[in-house]
Amino acid sequence: QVRLAESGGGLVQAGGSLRLVCAASGRTFTVYGMGWFRQVPGKEREFVASINKIGSITSYADSVHGRFTISRDNAKNTVYLQMNSLKSEDTAVYYCAASEIRDYTKRETDFGSWGQGTQVTVSS
Repeated sequence: QVRLAESGGGLVQAGGSLRLVCAASGRTFTVYGMGWFRQVPGKEREFVASINKIGSITSYADSVHGRFTISRDNAKNTVYLQMNSLKSEDTAVYYCAASEIRDYTKRETDFGSWGQGTQVTVSS
């Protein structure tokens, strides 16, 4: 079992930055791809970014491309999401996810382990 814990969320003004951190524990050696998703109340959870095991391939949603950067430090079992130029529409609960079946994926169903989420609120 892989356990994930997000941190780094909070309240920020539009145009500002935040860095989310996801710490993995447990059977981390089984993890391949990692990803970030977000959800707004009343809407479905949506893909934000993903990264493969060695960090050589990344993928982003069109809405965040060029503003967000995903990275990982396997020695620390940690994944990061650097969010710059934040907009009010980035307000959501952000979830970290781990896949034990795919190295590079954007599909929510490929991620079997999820964190509890961290709230990001961007004020305009």
